[in-house]
Amino acid sequence: MHFLDQAKIYIKSGWGGGGAVGFRREKYVEYGGPDGGDGGKGGDIIFEAVPGLNTLIDFRYTQHFRAQRGHGGSGSNKTGAGGDDLVIKVPIGTQILADDEERTLLADLTEEGQRIVFLKGGDGGRGNASYKTSTNRTPRQHGTGWPGEEMFVWLRLKLLADAGLVGLPNAGKSTFINAVTNAQAKVGAYAFTTTRPQLGVVRHKGNEFVIADIPGLIEGAAEGAGIGDRFLGHIERCKVLLHLVDANDKDVATSYRIVRDELDAYGAGLLDKKIIIALNKIDTLDDELIAALSAELEEASGAEVIAISGAAGIGVDWALDKLLEAIGPDHARVSDDDEGAEEVEWSPI
Repeated sequence: MHFLDQAKIYIKSGWGGGGAVGFRREKYVEYGGPDGGDGGKGGDIIFEAVPGLNTLIDFRYTQHFRAQRGHGGSGSNKTGAGGDDLVIKVPIGTQILADDEERTLLADLTEEGQRIVFLKGGDGGRGNASYKTSTNRTPRQHGTGWPGEEMFVWLRLKLLADAGLVGLPNAGKSTFINAVTNAQAKVGAYAFTTTRPQLGVVRHKGNEFVIADIPGLIEGAAEGAGIGDRFLGHIERCKVLLHLVDANDKDVATSYRIVRDELDAYGAGLLDKKIIIALNKIDTLDDELIAALSAELEEASGAEVIAISGAAGIGVDWALDKLLEAIGPDHARVSDDDEGAEEVEWSPI
């Protein structure tokens, strides 16, 4: 499935149905009179956040959405049927933005099952029965129905994850997410093997949380260098960031600062998030060099550095412990699997 995190669509709610012009003509009824019913209400445009979706690719092929028009009224004071609402299903974490230069935020769907009536359908027109007065016994005017609302909007997806992976290309982010989740991110010995965000569910010590891997950042990403910084929006909602630094880089301190500078240039509070710094790919280094590189990285960051290897599994549990501690027990979900449960001898009673 192709990944698409933004799309422009046209939406229009339904017009109200027209009112009817009618008069009673019944045998043995002495007095007739107007009996035209009102028109039905037009359908609403509703957005709903549903689970199981993590891309907006469907909106590349279907870009126009129109709700049904209300039905017209009829004689015998019958009100026309209302038009069906149009429910547009989007992934959890989708934002609805105005089609203006500022991309004004109009709605944010962050919870499963959240529904927003975005555009209301037009009201139905009045039938001639509603125009009857003491001086106007046989009105022939009627309402044509109120128009619906229409507009272009942008949909932007920001994936919901508890933790996010950041780092330079080839820092080992894809290898790490493959090691701790069931994700199957592409891994290669060249830069930018990850070209779109990846999500995975970590199950650790009876808890589970979602981790997101985004394409690597390079110097100048804020100005569009490399893949740019457009995918950083997918970690804006993360509670903690795991910053991976390749231990094989010429200068680990410089590698750390490049990514931090790009996070600062992007803004959106990314620098204010909790961050865990990990020196990755230590499986090819000796203990003395690992200690020296860790000390250099600690001096540059002013924070504790953990040494890990996603490929060899060294220190991975340590990193997951730190992530789980930063996310907090109130946000991490209890895992449904039985890992960590005590094995007991089987008995039928």
